[in-house]
Amino acid sequence: MDSATSDRAALQATADNGLKIVVVGGFGVGKTTMVRSVSEIRPLNTEETMTRAGEAVDHLDGVQSKTSTTVAFDFGRITLDARSVLYLFGAPGQERFWFLWDRLFSGTLGAVVLVDTRRLADSWYAIDRLEHHGTPFIVACNDFGGPLHTEQQIREALALSDDVPLVECDARDRSSSKYVLITLVEHLYALSRGTAGSASTTARPETAPEKTPEPTP
Repeated sequence: MDSATSDRAALQATADNGLKIVVVGGFGVGKTTMVRSVSEIRPLNTEETMTRAGEAVDHLDGVQSKTSTTVAFDFGRITLDARSVLYLFGAPGQERFWFLWDRLFSGTLGAVVLVDTRRLADSWYAIDRLEHHGTPFIVACNDFGGPLHTEQQIREALALSDDVPLVECDARDRSSSKYVLITLVEHLYALSRGTAGSASTTARPETAPEKTPEPTP
């Protein structure tokens, strides 16, 4: 983790505009990995080793190889410009920690719903809670090498309206994760100006990957 952050530009001590963003989604979709890959500071995380005691309450279908899990939240930061920064909060994915979500959503400008297209149903709760709070969001499909789905199939499965941006990403890749956040900020700006419209799936840009070591699923 040191090598992934030490070569980034030094941060200013203060910023005029601090914008809170939440990354939500099902268990094991890559929320911690996204915050780690894009944060300019050493990320704060609350990962704990998974134990046999949790097997009775956590649904491990599709993520049997996962060995650690977030039990509170992840936190990172990324600079937008000289006056504005994004504060990133990664929400825990297990159902038993969902009670923390409403508190995390307080003061949130917008959200990224990170999904694993092999387990689309795991994202329903995140979308439902964001809509309940009236929090703007975009959907980012993390690449786990599963079967390909068309944009229409994903929108239908998640009951997404056409004005919700839907993008592809690799949460391990800093440039890809940064692109997701840029898409969200642009969406929020469009909403503030009343110009948000139909949004189509956009592949991540073809740039050299900047992957963090030992990514979690």
